[in-house]
Amino acid sequence: MRNTSPSLPHPDGSTPRSTKHTLTLLTIALATAFPVSAAFAQSAKSDSDQATQLETVIVTGQRRSENLKDVPLSISAIKGEALDTYNASGQDIRFLASRVPSLNVESDFGRSFPRFYIRGLGNTDFDLNASQPVGLIYDDVVQESPMLKGFPIFDVDQIEVLRGPQGTLFGRNSPAGVIKFDSAKPSNRFEGYANIGYGNDKAVNLEGAINVPLNKEWAMRFSGQAQSRNDRVTNPLSTGTKNFEGYHDNAARLQFQYKTSNFSALFNAHGRDMDGSATLFRANIIKKGTNDLVPGFDYASYPTDGINTQTLTSSGVSMRLRWDLDGMSLHSITAYDKAKFYSRADVDGGYGASFAPTMGPGFIPFPAETADGLPDLKQMTQEFRLESNTKDALQWIAGLYYFSEKIQVDSFDFNSLGGNVQDGYAFQHQNAKSWATFGSLNYALTDSLKLRGGVRYTSDKKDFDAQRTMTPFGGKNTPLLTANPESTNVSWDLGANYTVNKATSVYGRIATGYRAPSIQGRVLFGDNISVANSEKNMSFEAGIKQDLFDNTARISATVFHYDVKDLQLTAGSGAVNQNKLVNAEKASGQGFELELQANLNRYFKTTVGLSYNDTEIKDGKLFVAPCGNGCTVTNPAGPVAGTVLIGGNPLPRAPQWVGNFTLRYNAPLGDGEIYAYTDWSYKDSYNMFLYEAKEYTAKSLLEGGLRVGYKWADGKYEVAAYGRNITNQQQVIAAIDFNNLTGILNEPRSYGVQFKVNF
Repeated sequence: MRNTSPSLPHPDGSTPRSTKHTLTLLTIALATAFPVSAAFAQSAKSDSDQATQLETVIVTGQRRSENLKDVPLSISAIKGEALDTYNASGQDIRFLASRVPSLNVESDFGRSFPRFYIRGLGNTDFDLNASQPVGLIYDDVVQESPMLKGFPIFDVDQIEVLRGPQGTLFGRNSPAGVIKFDSAKPSNRFEGYANIGYGNDKAVNLEGAINVPLNKEWAMRFSGQAQSRNDRVTNPLSTGTKNFEGYHDNAARLQFQYKTSNFSALFNAHGRDMDGSATLFRANIIKKGTNDLVPGFDYASYPTDGINTQTLTSSGVSMRLRWDLDGMSLHSITAYDKAKFYSRADVDGGYGASFAPTMGPGFIPFPAETADGLPDLKQMTQEFRLESNTKDALQWIAGLYYFSEKIQVDSFDFNSLGGNVQDGYAFQHQNAKSWATFGSLNYALTDSLKLRGGVRYTSDKKDFDAQRTMTPFGGKNTPLLTANPESTNVSWDLGANYTVNKATSVYGRIATGYRAPSIQGRVLFGDNISVANSEKNMSFEAGIKQDLFDNTARISATVFHYDVKDLQLTAGSGAVNQNKLVNAEKASGQGFELELQANLNRYFKTTVGLSYNDTEIKDGKLFVAPCGNGCTVTNPAGPVAGTVLIGGNPLPRAPQWVGNFTLRYNAPLGDGEIYAYTDWSYKDSYNMFLYEAKEYTAKSLLEGGLRVGYKWADGKYEVAAYGRNITNQQQVIAAIDFNNLTGILNEPRSYGVQFKVNF
């Protein structure tokens, strides 16, 4: 348990230790920009005649196309070869974890239901109506449901990660930040590509796109992805599902674009069909009193008496219209998405029960086999945005936004020891509506100093009901339980960007964020629903962005601090497979982010990313029920028997240090070039739950990838071999804590070959 909360100077003028710690971090982060870049100076200067300049990075994080260096906030962009490399083995959206500073992505559901964390702020809730403080924007459309956020990444121009509150310009529920995906759009050229990959476990990864100009005004682009893998884990018993971790995951996107001199329209239809395994919860694989795997652990074996399956289908359409008027442009973005989902797994992770403990892989006090279903999800959004399009010193944006979501969540329980028949059922309905009005001003006070301010008014309302109509273990059903939270909020931000010279800019930003009230109604094993009040975030950051050595290197460094009031947290229920929502009075985070990109010479290119996030729950009276399986809890006891105090703990799933590194080598060979690209990501240790326990403190994890290939000079053909997690690191990254020492593992090593053709 840490206690590093900042405080004010003492009356005698001395600075408290915690404040000194904060100031030291900020100073080190800013100073790092220059020594780190200097380390590359020798290489760059010694071969300056062969060094190539970096391309300008254009981002749209403020709803305009801007040079990344001129944007007064901490923002990262991923595109091109980096995306091809990270996605080489058919990984899902979780491959983004640690690829930029302060970003973590994980899931307890496998290839669906990703959970995002920026600067430590996220949500561990596994219920299907969970909200998250990280907004996800796909082609200018908010994807609110976790089932929509996992849409596969293919034929994407660029991914932008905006850190810190983004509430004034983007959708809803983004107090931690926004991840923004921009698909490749139709153009007036006939072109396309096909990418074919084959890997171990008979993994097949197909991706392609074709762009067709239809006439002067119309163009069409169709793109798709098909990923599959054979099962790689086997159940040695005669009970339950026999094979696991295979999948078929297909997605496609069809776009039509219409353009004239003063009007454009972009029509988008997309869909996904995934069929595979739910996450494997592996019973008693954690060595008690440690976070080590038990001796003799075998990844390929999973003895179970439960059924495992998962399916997800989603589809959507959007229409983006733009009218260029005299001095301004009007945008209309209309979108409709829907999804269906079902996931069933053996949550106790093994077989047997307390009356026959020798049957199972360690002691399992009671069987737990459940399923979650989303038979109906519908989301509709509408945005109108009016913005200036002149070159005047004053630029402005004003808009209206509407969001509507209707979902049903089903929860099932099954009798593993009685033929896997259903013996429990509960349902939830949630109708959410939100509307907002927003605006921002950008003003160039001088050629060097630009100011920005934004404000947003948001109104949220949710109507919720839940009921258990079939109770496991012969218990009683519940009456219909309801909740109807409402809230309004005004969020704002102020920022300034100062251009020191052509190569250097500095910025500062103050921003507030907001997340609407959340509801947890998973009543399959409980008789109550819980409601978390809205949370509000106040964030401060300052940074520097600089081009170095004739624009052959680029560096950015940011320091930040934030405070969250009424932070929404998800707590377990001890020995019951149940969640509940709580509000922490306050939480804080502070740290720095550093990114470096450099073309060392004509043969070598590198990137380095590093972040430090020091988070803390600041609520001395907040207590929760810890694990129900006898784990080694290190927090002090709470005021109620069977609880522990969590004030002073870091936020869950929030590693302090996150780092990444890439190095690319290329050299001419024959009629083309040979290249090698290696990438590494590092994630520090973190708490898996709100409380601290030795078994549920994840170890730090370093994973590496390698891609070696040959590219023909005309750019038409490319062949490569790849490996992911090449050192085959295996460790527990998440857990189930109510029944036994159940663990969830990271992806093992994968490898294969690729062939790509461009036309």
